[in-house]
Amino acid sequence: MRTHYCGQVNLRHIGQEVSLCGWAQRRRDHGGVIFIDLRDRKGLAQIVCDPDRPEMFSAAESIRNEFCLRVTGKVRARPEGTVNPNMDSGEVEILCSELEILNPSVTPPFQLDDDNLSENVRLQHRVIDLRRPQMQKNLELRYKAARAFRRFLDEAGFIDIETPMLTKSTPEGARDYLVPSRVNAGQFFALPQSPQLFKQLLMIAGFDRYYQITKCFRDEDLRADRQPEFTQVDIETSFLDESAIIGIMENLFRHVFKESIGVELPDPFPRLTYAEAMRRYGSDKPDLRVTLELVDITDAVKDVPFKVFSTPANSENGRVAAMRIPGGASLTRGEIDEYTRFAGIYGAKGLAYIKINDVTRLDDSGLQSPIVKNLHENALKAIVERTRAQTGDLIFFGADKAKIVNDALGALRVRIGHEKAHVNEMKWAPLWIVDFPMFEYDDEAKRWVACHHPFTSPKDEHVPLLLGDPGKCLAKAYDLAMNGWELGGGSIRIHRADIQKQVFNALGIDGQEAKLKFGFLLDALNYGAPPHGGVAFGLDRIVSMMAGADSIRDVIAFPKTQRAQCLLTDAPSEVSDRQLRELHIRPAPKISQSA
Repeated sequence: MRTHYCGQVNLRHIGQEVSLCGWAQRRRDHGGVIFIDLRDRKGLAQIVCDPDRPEMFSAAESIRNEFCLRVTGKVRARPEGTVNPNMDSGEVEILCSELEILNPSVTPPFQLDDDNLSENVRLQHRVIDLRRPQMQKNLELRYKAARAFRRFLDEAGFIDIETPMLTKSTPEGARDYLVPSRVNAGQFFALPQSPQLFKQLLMIAGFDRYYQITKCFRDEDLRADRQPEFTQVDIETSFLDESAIIGIMENLFRHVFKESIGVELPDPFPRLTYAEAMRRYGSDKPDLRVTLELVDITDAVKDVPFKVFSTPANSENGRVAAMRIPGGASLTRGEIDEYTRFAGIYGAKGLAYIKINDVTRLDDSGLQSPIVKNLHENALKAIVERTRAQTGDLIFFGADKAKIVNDALGALRVRIGHEKAHVNEMKWAPLWIVDFPMFEYDDEAKRWVACHHPFTSPKDEHVPLLLGDPGKCLAKAYDLAMNGWELGGGSIRIHRADIQKQVFNALGIDGQEAKLKFGFLLDALNYGAPPHGGVAFGLDRIVSMMAGADSIRDVIAFPKTQRAQCLLTDAPSEVSDRQLRELHIRPAPKISQSA
C-alpha cells in the first residue's frame, strides 16, 4: 500500500511518485489549496491537494485530525521560504494525485501536540497517547537498546534461554504475585521476581553463558522508577570471577549506549566500595555529576555540649556528617527552611547549619549559627579543616542513626547540587559499587536478612564469619549505577551446598525450611555445580534515562499507574464467582454500601 515512510521522503525523491500511509496530523485550507500533514512513526510529510482533481479534493475537504489515509503523489521541492528545517522531510512536499480515506476518526480526546496533559488522561487513552511523536521515539529507542543488548550478548557467546513464568513462591525478597492453581486445589504458583534460581540451575546444567530479556513481577509499593511488571536483561555465566564479569558488562554498556544513542561511555568505569560510597555520598547509587561530598565528623564532636551531635556520635550506629555548600552563605532563611523540610522526608529531625562569614575567626564573630556556642574550638577547627570550608560557604550537618544521616544528606546533596549548579561537565557518570555487606539486621523481625539475595557468595576470607559475626561479612556483589540511578546489580553465586546451608542458617532458615523452599537448588548444588555469577539490568530504567523521560511509564507501551492499575483496560477487575470456584477460592462476602 505504500512505497515510503512519511518522514523518510526527502530531496533524493524529487520527481518520483510515492505512496504514503498514515494519520492526518492536521488539515489546513489555504484559499482553495488544502495542506495535510500526514504522520507515521518515522515523521511527517506535507501533502498538497489542488482543486484540479475534484474527487480527490472533495475527499480532502472531509478529512479531520487522526483520519487514517493513503496518499499517492509526486515529490517536489517546497517553494522558497516555506522550508521547515525542523522536519526530516521539511524541504519537500507531495502533490497529491490520489487520496483514499482508509478509516475516519472520531474527535480524539486531546491534541497530540498538547504538552499539558495529565498522566491519567494519557494512560486512559494510551492508544492515542502512543501516537505522539515523543512516545513513538521512546518505544523505538527501547527497541534499539534491546537489540543492542541482544547483539552484543549473542556475539559474546551467550545464548537466550526462556525460564518459567509460573514458578514456586520463595518469599525472601519483595512480595510475590500469586496465581491459584485450578488443577491442584489450594496451591499457588508465583510469578517470578527474577529468574535467579533457574539461571543458576542452567549454570549447573552446563549452559555456561545464558541471557534473557524477560518480564519480572513484584507486588511492591510503586514509584516513578518502579512497575509491578518490569523488563530485566538477565545474564549469568560460569567460570568467571567478579572482575571478569564486571569487565564484560562494561563493554556491554559501552556498546548499548553507542548503538542506541551514540554516546561514548568512559573506559573503564570508576569503582567505589559500598563503605566509601556511603561515607562520601550517603548513597549506594551516587550521582557523580554532583561535586558536593559528605565528610564524617563523628569523632570530632563526641565531647561537645551539643547533645544533638554528641549523642549519636557516641552511639553504636550513630553518625555525624557535614556537607559544605560552596557559596552557600547566600542561601536565604526560606531556602534553608525548605531544605530542612526536605531532609525531614528521610527521617531527619532537623538540619543544623553554619554560615562561614570569616573562616579565620572560629567563633560567633566569624561563624553564623545557633549551634556555634555549643561547639568547642577543636570541634569547629576540625569541621572547617575536614570540609575545606572557605569564607562565603555554608555547612549543613546530619546527626542521627547512620542510615537516617546517609539518606537525608545523600538526597539533599543531589537536590542542592542540581539546584545550585554544583555539578561537573559529565553528562553520563557510570560507576560500580562493590564490596557490599552480606547481611543487614532487621530490627522488626529481630534477625539478619540478605542485602541482595540469599544466594550471593560471601568473600572467601569472610566465610568463617557466617556463624559467629555475619554483620561483618562482605559479599561478592556489585551494582552498576549511573547519574544517581541503580541500573542493575549482580554477584558471584554460592556454588557449594555446605556454604549455602551456612548462609541459610545465618538468615534463620533452618534445614527443614530450606529443604521445603529451596530443596531443588540444594540438591542440584551437589552435582558438581561450577563457580558462577551474573547480573540483571532494568531495561525500563536504562531506556528512561537514555530518553530523558521523567518516569519509566514513558518508555513502556502499556504501563500501570502508581496504584498498579491499567486505566486503558480497567485492570485489575472483578471476576465471576464461577471463576473463583474453579480455582477453589471462596468468594469474599460482599460489603453493603450502607455498611
